Amino acid sequence: MNNNLVSHEKIVDRTQMLRRKREKILSLPPENVLNAILEAEHPAAVVHSFNDDDFYFLIKDIGMEDSIALLALASNQQWESLLDFEVWNRDRLDITSVTIWMDLFLAADAKRCIKMFATEKTDFFELFLFKSIEVKIRKHDEDPSELGPDLFTLDDLFYVRVTENINDFTSRFELQNSFEDEKSHGEAADSFMEKRWDFFYKLLQQLAAYDHITYQHILLESASVIPSEIEEEAYRLRNVRLAERGFIPFEEAVGIYKPLNVKHLDRRLKKHIVNAGAPFNLPVPIYPVKFMDEENLFTGSLKTIKEETVINQIWSEFTGLSNLIISADQKLIENRKELRDVIKKGCGYINIGLEYLTKKEVKKNRELAAAFLQTCTLTEIFRIGYGLAIKLKWKADKWRQKSWFVKKGLLLSFWDETWVGLLGGIFLKKPLYFDDYKTGTLYREFASMEDIKQTAKGLNQIIEIDNLLLLMDIEPPFTDKFFTYKNFILTLWARSVLDLPNEVEKNAPLDIEDLIFFTKSLWETSSKYANEPKKIKNSAKEAFLSWISEATGEDPYDISTKAGKIFENLFDEIENDMGAVSTKDFDPRYLQLFLVKNKEEN
Repeated sequence: MNNNLVSHEKIVDRTQMLRRKREKILSLPPENVLNAILEAEHPAAVVHSFNDDDFYFLIKDIGMEDSIALLALASNQQWESLLDFEVWNRDRLDITSVTIWMDLFLAADAKRCIKMFATEKTDFFELFLFKSIEVKIRKHDEDPSELGPDLFTLDDLFYVRVTENINDFTSRFELQNSFEDEKSHGEAADSFMEKRWDFFYKLLQQLAAYDHITYQHILLESASVIPSEIEEEAYRLRNVRLAERGFIPFEEAVGIYKPLNVKHLDRRLKKHIVNAGAPFNLPVPIYPVKFMDEENLFTGSLKTIKEETVINQIWSEFTGLSNLIISADQKLIENRKELRDVIKKGCGYINIGLEYLTKKEVKKNRELAAAFLQTCTLTEIFRIGYGLAIKLKWKADKWRQKSWFVKKGLLLSFWDETWVGLLGGIFLKKPLYFDDYKTGTLYREFASMEDIKQTAKGLNQIIEIDNLLLLMDIEPPFTDKFFTYKNFILTLWARSVLDLPNEVEKNAPLDIEDLIFFTKSLWETSSKYANEPKKIKNSAKEAFLSWISEATGEDPYDISTKAGKIFENLFDEIENDMGAVSTKDFDPRYLQLFLVKNKEEN
C-alpha cells in the first residue's frame, strides 16, 4: 500500500516537473524552442508530455522543415493528430498535404512511419496510394516495355507509375515555398513531379524493406479499394478524434454563437468543479493559456482563484471553447497570430458576459466574476456575451429593412465615415466592433461592455436621424457631391432660413453667395480677439431645433433628448471647419458640411 502511494507521488511529481518544463520552453522565442527540448535530460519525455494541440502549434511555430528532430521524438498519436489537423479539406482528403507530411515522417523515422501506416492505418495508406499511384502486375511471359512508360519496380512483378496529381500542387507546394527559384509554371510542374517520383520510390522501397509480403499485399489491395467508403470512414474516425479535443463538426460547433439569456442559467445543469486538493489528471494545454494576455475582468478574476485544480479545469475548459470557435469559424490555424486572434475572441466575449452578469465596477467585482466562472461554463458565459453583440446586429438589420435611407436608394456612405464604419461592422454575418485603428486594426472582435455600449449608442443615433428624415418626407437631391446626412440636413436648414424660392428644388445645393450670407448669421458678434475662431450663437441653435420640430412634427424637447448630442457635435464641426476661415476663402471643392454648387454650375 505504501509502495503504491510512493509510486503515485512520484508520478504526480514527474507530471508537474514536465508541465513546468513545457511552460518554460513555450515561453522562449520559436527559434530557441527546438534546442531547449533537445538539450533536456529526457527530450522524448518532454515531447510526449505535450498535449496534441500544443504539439501542433509548436510544430507550426518552429516550422515544418525544421521540426524533423521533434517529429522523430513524437509519439504515433501526435503524428496522427498532425494528420487530423492538416490533411483534410472539409470532408475530402488533400493528397498533396498527405504527401508532404508522410515525407516529413519518413525523414524523421522511416521504420516507424512504415510500421504505423502498414499496420495501424492500413486503409488510410491504401486510399492514399490509390489516389497517388497506378499499379500494374507483370505476367510471367510479359515484356516490361509492354506495360507502358514511366514505370518503376522493386521486384520485377509489381510495376508502379506515379500519377500526375497536379490539381492542387500550386496551392500547397507554392505555399511551402518549394519553387521559389523556378521561372515558369511548366518548370515548377516538372520539379513537382520529380519530387513526387522520388518520394514514392523512397516510400515503397522502405515498405518493401520492412516486409516484402506486406508490400505486395498493400499494392494489390490499393489498386482495388472503394475510395468513397474508405474516405468516409477515415473522415468519421478523424472527427471522433477531433471531437475528443473539442473540435466538433461545424454544424454542431456553430451552436457556440447561439445567444443565451441570463434567465436560462437557472434552468441548466450545474457546472462540476473538481474539489480543491483533488488531482486534475487531464493534460492542460499551454498554448491557449499562453496568449490570454488581455487585462480585463475575465483574466483579473482568474487571479483571485487560488486552487490550482480549479484553475487547471478552467484553462482546459477555455481550450475546449477555443477549439469550438475554430471549428465554428472553419479556420485553419497556421501561426501564432491566427491562434492569438481566436484566444482574444473567446477572452473578449467571456469578459463581456462577466461584465454583464456582475453589473458592477470591474475592479471591485473580480470575486463575484470568479464565482460565476465556477458555477457557469465558459461556453454559457461566452454565449451571453456574444448574444449582446448579435442583438445589435438584429436591431440594425430590422431597422435597415424599413429605413428611410434604404427606401431612397442611398449608399452606406450617406452616414459619413464614422457611422459607415460602425454599420459596416454590425451588418457582417458575425458582427465586429469598429475600432478605427485605435488599437491598430479597422475592425476587431467586441471585447468589453464599453464596446457594446458605444456601438449601441451610435446605432441609436443613426436610427434617430433616419426617423427624423422619414418624418420630413423629403427626397434626397440629385448631386455628384459627397452626400451625407450632415450636409443634407444642414443644407435643408440653410435653404429654409434663407427662404429660397423654387419649391421643386428646395433640397438642391446652395449658391456660394447664399452660403456666405447664411454663415454670417450663425456667428456670435462679440469676440475678444480678432483671430479667435467664431462660435455659433445659441439663438441659431434654438432656431435649428425649432426648424427640425416644425419639419418633423416632433416635440422640440423629445428631439433634444434623443438627438441633441448629435446636433451639438454637428455645430462643433461647423465651428472647427468654418469658424476660422474667412468667407472670401470659401471654396465649394473643400466645403463638406454643406451642399454647394461649383462655380461652373452657377
